[in-house]
Amino acid sequence: MQRRDMQRRDFFKAAGAGAAVAAATPLMSTSTSHAAPAPLRALPMGADHYRALVPELFAPSPAPPEHSEAIVIGSGFGASATALRLAQSGTQVTILERGLRWPHDPQREIHTSDMLADGRGVFRRTSFTNLTGLPVACDYFSGVLDATDYEHISVWRGAAVGGGSIIFTGVMIAPERRFFDAVFGNSLDYDEMASTWYPKVRQMLRLSPLPEDIYQTPNFGHSRRWDQDARRAGFDPQRIDGIWNWDVVRSELDGRTRASATVGDSNMGNSNGAKFDLTQNYIPAAEATGRATVCYGHQVLAISRERDGRYVVDVESTDPTGGVLARKTLTCDRLFLGAGSIGTSELLVRAQATGALPNLNEHVGKGWGTNGDAGMVRSFGFSDGTAQASPSASRIVDESGMPLSLENWYVPGLPVNIGMLGTLGMTLDSQRADFAYDGGSDRVVLNWPKNGNDATVEALRAVQNKMAFAGTTLPSALPFAKDVNSSFTAHPLGGAVLGKATDGYGRVKGYDGLYVMDGAAIPGSTGTVNPSLTITALAERNIAQIIKSGR
Repeated sequence: MQRRDMQRRDFFKAAGAGAAVAAATPLMSTSTSHAAPAPLRALPMGADHYRALVPELFAPSPAPPEHSEAIVIGSGFGASATALRLAQSGTQVTILERGLRWPHDPQREIHTSDMLADGRGVFRRTSFTNLTGLPVACDYFSGVLDATDYEHISVWRGAAVGGGSIIFTGVMIAPERRFFDAVFGNSLDYDEMASTWYPKVRQMLRLSPLPEDIYQTPNFGHSRRWDQDARRAGFDPQRIDGIWNWDVVRSELDGRTRASATVGDSNMGNSNGAKFDLTQNYIPAAEATGRATVCYGHQVLAISRERDGRYVVDVESTDPTGGVLARKTLTCDRLFLGAGSIGTSELLVRAQATGALPNLNEHVGKGWGTNGDAGMVRSFGFSDGTAQASPSASRIVDESGMPLSLENWYVPGLPVNIGMLGTLGMTLDSQRADFAYDGGSDRVVLNWPKNGNDATVEALRAVQNKMAFAGTTLPSALPFAKDVNSSFTAHPLGGAVLGKATDGYGRVKGYDGLYVMDGAAIPGSTGTVNPSLTITALAERNIAQIIKSGR
């Protein structure tokens, strides 16, 4: 009883000390009961401003050839693995990426921050509501994060050479066998993935957990506090693999490199290359073969097929401000879709609805899910450090209800450490949605139900409350922020599911030479883990078989 009384006194002492800070920080708010706050607004900047900051963005893209042996649409995890292996096999590959090619620099601010994102952060929008819950006014520019708003959910995805690897938090882990099998059933063999393809990607991307010397620094005080609270709640936090270059992180801590990962940069890029993104491995390796060309600023509008069997790709090339430079029609012998769950699904659904690819089957556009994503926050979890570093240290798994995992997270968009503890939650959910073509607006829409995340929120809230009580923290920063925010997903999956819209290796049913090589092939979930490792490993598996079989 004495220990519980001490915890209660500490809890209320922390609550009193932090109330003013919580009131000033509407983190992750999704409330609609009050008038929306006015957007934070920076001075509007023109193209010359961004040219001065990052002149490399304005370098002309290589021109794609009129005809290619293979075109890969996109440059994210699945697309980059596909392009590399095709190029190594002797195929001439054209990679079409709608976003820009961003450099790294140890001292320059290449990317913007979450809190007051300028045009470098968001892809062609004039406002953006980030995880602080604050709307931010920004310049219309080709930033790295695309937030696509549907009626009941916002979907976040990459828009840059390197795709989602530029904007994710770097966690790359495989699901437990039981969760993997619950998702994939007989369509994908866990033993094969675990023995061959997951290790192949881990080696390629140099995955490793947070080193102990970095974990013990002040900037990771929030990680140590999170682990402590998890243990008090009866959980056993385990270290998780990340894609971070720990030597660069150390150089930040030593003051030799401009701070990025150690001050909570991640969602809008890491300027100094601390995150070992795809522009540092798969993509340059593909280019080094001499058989892969990355064409950035090239948005694919539509796909179709000619009578002679060649695929037709309608492309719009743009400048960094979104201005159209040219419209082109390209052809290829084989077409590999790697534009992500949203991009790939949109292209296929549009092609089916308009008759451009009429032989696509009834499973196209089906089986989409959010990976059970939600952001979570607790208040008054005071810890060391003036800032929270972004690499995740650990995770816990809970199967007392809906199976789920919680990952130690930083608080995106919060420039200083004020005692808030962030968590990324993922459930083994079963809610799925379909894409449909709206002919009146010429748009592909996502029919996600209004209450589609209710079961996820309920399951995550139960564990969040358990950790909050055990750690003498508050679940959320009420009345300004919710404990669980499921109004968005950064892990869109499905729309062209393996074994349904495609065969067991991503070959699209009804069309030879057309393939799905990204998260669209995954049925809405990767089993309570971040999808990037599974997406890449599945692409490695599938492209190996496609190359081996010659089709």
